[in-house]
Amino acid sequence: MSRKLRVLVTLSNDLVTDQRVQKVCNSLCSWGHSPVLIGRERRHSLPLPVWPFRAIRMKLLFETGPLFYAELNLRLFVRLLFTPCDAIHANDLDTLLPAFLVAWIRGKQLVYDTHEYFTGVPELSARPRVQRIWKRIEQFVFPRLHHIVTVNASIAQLYEEEYGKLIGVMRNIPAAIAIQPATRAQLGLPVDTFILILQGNGINVDRGGEEAVQMMQHLDNCLLLIAGSGDVIPALKQFVVQNGLQEKVRFLPRMPYPELMRYTSVCDLGLTLDKDTNINYRFSLPNKVFDYIHAGIPVLASNLPEVRRVVEGYDVGVIAFQHDPVYLAGCVNALKNTNQQQEKFRAQCVKAAKSLTWEQEVQAIRAWY
Repeated sequence: MSRKLRVLVTLSNDLVTDQRVQKVCNSLCSWGHSPVLIGRERRHSLPLPVWPFRAIRMKLLFETGPLFYAELNLRLFVRLLFTPCDAIHANDLDTLLPAFLVAWIRGKQLVYDTHEYFTGVPELSARPRVQRIWKRIEQFVFPRLHHIVTVNASIAQLYEEEYGKLIGVMRNIPAAIAIQPATRAQLGLPVDTFILILQGNGINVDRGGEEAVQMMQHLDNCLLLIAGSGDVIPALKQFVVQNGLQEKVRFLPRMPYPELMRYTSVCDLGLTLDKDTNINYRFSLPNKVFDYIHAGIPVLASNLPEVRRVVEGYDVGVIAFQHDPVYLAGCVNALKNTNQQQEKFRAQCVKAAKSLTWEQEVQAIRAWY
């Protein structure tokens, strides 16, 4: 048996809500290793649950902007430099530089897990000077890496074409967990209403939240749950009030994953409506696609290549070829009014969930440890 490794896992997101990183840490534990998850604590961070691994939260002076990233990278560098370890597992480009430098200085193994095509995110596309800084960091570090994994084949191909490196693929599929059963009444939800859900910790501009809310103007006896956070949420709440949609749209805060899945499992339809407005969204494969499948509910998805491959490949839902709210409402009504189609998709979700497992996906990095 291989020796026990102490692995430092770096993260800039919220420790509690980043399911991919938690699953990596749990897998490392199951392989006999000792991960230490290191991230930041925000003013509104949820309490840390009881995990089989250690978690360290750093309180930073800044929460956003260039000063946040500068402080995060400096604090991570110092923490990694003086914390005993055998390996470092860096998540995303915003923690890669200190992880790389420390791994080089200390002669430790480094694994890079990139959750997206980082320099293609819209937040950077709108700020070319900042984008160039991140791109230079990536261009400096990436060719020197030996263990790289990402979330789907399309993004892996982008990196392979750019840097000539072999990239592993580890999709963000849920771990096999038993969803705690709940009734709609227990969750305060209407019993006889067709319920849709849009979930995520990045419900931002151009990720379909605007159209999903506007769509509700054209649907009867339906309720939309928007569960999570993102920069477009305040505008969505304002639109709901201005258009009298309070009875049709309900906002749920960020919550621990098991609680989120209780809500998702009692819904009738899961929405994933990202737009093809930038290269990162075009090749995205949102976590919620697999969450909906594991919750056993059909999916209404936008026409993006990786999402379409899953939805059509496993026959678990419908592809929307437009983002027009009236068109989307028609897609919802077509499914809502066809019980046989709903049952078919639900049965396919149950079947797909048996083969779409984290335990299988995580084998992509097991040999590295």
